[in-house]
Amino acid sequence: MRKLFVCLWVVVVLIGLNAGPAHGQFRKPKPKPKAPVESPISSEVANLLAEARTLQAQYKESEALAKYEQVLAKAPATYEALWQAAVLSVRIGARYTDETRKLAYFSAARLYSSRALVVRPDGAESNYAEALALANQATLVTARARLLAYREMKPYVFKAVEQRPDFADAWQLLGRWHFRVDHYSLIERVYSRLFLGGTPDGASSNAAVNALLKAHELEPQRIQYPYDLARILLSQKLRTRAVAALQDAVEITPVTAEELEISRRCRKLLVQLNRKMLKQVQNRVRELE
Repeated sequence: MRKLFVCLWVVVVLIGLNAGPAHGQFRKPKPKPKAPVESPISSEVANLLAEARTLQAQYKESEALAKYEQVLAKAPATYEALWQAAVLSVRIGARYTDETRKLAYFSAARLYSSRALVVRPDGAESNYAEALALANQATLVTARARLLAYREMKPYVFKAVEQRPDFADAWQLLGRWHFRVDHYSLIERVYSRLFLGGTPDGASSNAAVNALLKAHELEPQRIQYPYDLARILLSQKLRTRAVAALQDAVEITPVTAEELEISRRCRKLLVQLNRKMLKQVQNRVRELE
């Protein structure tokens, strides 16, 4: 009787995963029959791009996005403006707690990234922007659509690091992809096998660690990388290496509010781990007495 109940429960969950308007949620917009020629950079557009870069460097991301949108109003196929607008839309949208606003920004990001891919299908930045938009859209949709997103984003994130091995953000996203897919739940694995042709192949936690190590090596002053790395190492029960990653993180001076919050989390986690390790040492000493 108990086995029958468990089987019925699995079926119900799988049906739930397959329900809802998720079909086609992550289907890419059909590209135009003929790819547009990349817009030439006029002096006016070049000035706007320079202003946008300056605003980004000053962490004024909303203002930078507005500048890139001005560029696209004048030259719709400007590659830099398209992929940067996609990335900025994701970053800005992620700060909202309201799902309606999040979805609006993430949907805009997907439109920008898809247009960037049409302009440069093999561009590292356009492929990264597409993968990033997919990953963030996945946080707001049904379970089925989320699995489709991780399946669909694989070729984009892999191509991004292949085309630009020095692209730290792409390595971070690749690490997150490896970890998430490698930690699919039983239900997610069964559903993927039955309805999606199997789970995406090649994902592993070791590859996730290596990708984040690469990102940290490329940009050692970005606190997000050692923080992600520490969490993955902890999931693998590699506490000593996790502590080392957290120590790297807390030595980085935060600049933005987001970085300040990550720094606070790193310090809190480091204290907890040090206490646990100290307690283990004390228990071991008592055992030896």
